[in-house]
Amino acid sequence: MTYAENLWLFFTLLFGIIIVPGMDMVFVLANAMTGGRASGLSATAGIVAGGVLHTLYAALGVSVVLHLVPQLFNLLLAAGAAYIAWIGFSLLRSSITISGVEGGARLSRWASFRQGALTSLMNPKAYLFMLAVYPQFLKPQFGPVWSQAAVMAVMIALTQLAVYGGLALAAGRGRDFLVGSPGATVTIGRLAGLLLVVIAISTVWHGWSGAA
Repeated sequence: MTYAENLWLFFTLLFGIIIVPGMDMVFVLANAMTGGRASGLSATAGIVAGGVLHTLYAALGVSVVLHLVPQLFNLLLAAGAAYIAWIGFSLLRSSITISGVEGGARLSRWASFRQGALTSLMNPKAYLFMLAVYPQFLKPQFGPVWSQAAVMAVMIALTQLAVYGGLALAAGRGRDFLVGSPGATVTIGRLAGLLLVVIAISTVWHGWSGAA
């Protein structure tokens, strides 16, 4: 697998996760609907900032493993792939719907940003996901881990900005779609689940083949 193919696979996985309706998406919509587009974009910026910090600690963890105990890398890769596959199977069996998006009290732009960052940083699933994903795509043969991590951090930020920022700019329509199209959200979730299972199998195959 080339570096370009590796990045495309990472982006496919990333996009499949981000478009699944969840806590971050609802948080952005709620802020946009109560405080306007600026508040929604501030919430998006906070989530992006939290995501960048997630990438930093995940890259650091992988770097430590590669430096201190390189023999554990394939085991970490396999464990991460198993976790990704478990998420995929869970999505395949689920029926994701959103009955409503309530905004609550109106927040300032700074408060929206701060809460968005805290929402991202305090999400335990995000920590598990980043630790599971990064070993699949940070590979020594593609150069320094820090440079690969920087590229992936930019990809994560831009993808979150495109998806969540787009929803913030079209908050009313985004809410109507999520609430009024339960069949579509279920389909999105299940397609994303299938995508995760396929990617988990692919990354393990390429990882162990490359190590052989």
